Amino acid sequence: MTTRRWGAVAATAALALGLAACGSDAGNTGSGGGESGDSGGGLKIGIKFDQPGMGLKKGTEYSGMDVDVATYIAKELGTDAADITWVQAPSAQRETLISTGQVDMVLATYSITDARKEKVSFAGPYFVAGQDLLVRADDSSVTGPDALEGKKLCSVTGSTSAQKVKDQYPGVQLQEFATYSECLPALANKGVDALTTDDTILAGFAAQDEYKGKFKVVGKTFSEERYGVGLKKGDTALCEKVNAAITKMVNDGAWQKAIDDNLGPAGYKPGAGNPPTPDACS
Repeated sequence: MTTRRWGAVAATAALALGLAACGSDAGNTGSGGGESGDSGGGLKIGIKFDQPGMGLKKGTEYSGMDVDVATYIAKELGTDAADITWVQAPSAQRETLISTGQVDMVLATYSITDARKEKVSFAGPYFVAGQDLLVRADDSSVTGPDALEGKKLCSVTGSTSAQKVKDQYPGVQLQEFATYSECLPALANKGVDALTTDDTILAGFAAQDEYKGKFKVVGKTFSEERYGVGLKKGDTALCEKVNAAITKMVNDGAWQKAIDDNLGPAGYKPGAGNPPTPDACS
């Protein structure tokens, strides 16, 4: 009885150790697999989901210049397009998404400013945009901001574009909407004479199928918006790699192709400062 009892105990102990070892291996494999699935050489990249021509989500598809630039950068960093997780990055949340690690980088018409550099680091710029005007294709009366006197201009409540117009062109009849897309029907139906925001965004709107040929970008910018790649504060190593990718994209023609594919249908031509030379990382 004693011998059999000790034999059973020993067998049970051996089985438990065996299961523990298998559990440990499975656990490690699972953990490693989970980490690989989460990062997997993959990247989480913040973009806009509602800006045609720059960053647009339609069903499960993502398109726009920011998407193309981000995909190129990711490939240079060793990440295939299929391994990118696209994260919506509204303007007010971009710094938080970066600082909390919810994204690895942000490309979302993200202008490089001194105030923002206090919270995040930037690679780039990869594009230099500027505030401009979108008008009806057959309207030759609005040739630039100086021709807005007495005109009805549409912009978005609380935007820097709207504030700039208020400050610099008080003779304009400014109508503020909640979103830029709300301005488009008003412009098409002559409820307003022009829409103002970054020229890249305007070109994207003009290139949409439902408005193709109906609008044109005036092409007289009155601000400078240097679009950068937002990164975690102080990540100089990643900044340098991203800058190298941007430089390569410009040199091999992929940068110009991204512009032609996404903004070309609106007749958009890059303004002064393009293609840009990335700033030194710090």
